[in-house]
Amino acid sequence: MFSEILVAVDGSKIGKRALEVAIEEARLWKARVHVIYVVETGLFSSLPMDSTWEIMYSMLEKEGQETLSLAKEQAAANGVRLETYLRQGHAGNEIIKASQELGADLIVVGSHGKSEVDRLLLGSVSSFVVGNSSVAVLVVRPSRT
Repeated sequence: MFSEILVAVDGSKIGKRALEVAIEEARLWKARVHVIYVVETGLFSSLPMDSTWEIMYSMLEKEGQETLSLAKEQAAANGVRLETYLRQGHAGNEIIKASQELGADLIVVGSHGKSEVDRLLLGSVSSFVVGNSSVAVLVVRPSRT
């Protein structure tokens, strides 16, 4: 039985599918859902700290806020309790840290991200979470329709 479900979203189709699965599980178990969006700041580590970096970060942060807002709407439409978190850092580390802080007993992650490059990066995030979590992890794959 699960009571606290943490789901990582990134604005991708697979991230949206992970949220759908987390909401389905929450309805089944009468659990609360925690949604985390991580602005991956490691992507900018080789860039000079200038206005370009700030613009890119601002765009990702805005995407995160929009993604979390949509998650709230989806949960409300399904009668599920939901809290959102916008973090920055290494996505895998932040997901694990949040799961520990929130007392999550299930983590839901997508198998990959938005593009082929993200697929490599975010695939490694889901692998990191699976390898480092002390609780159950559900890796959501794209639907085959």
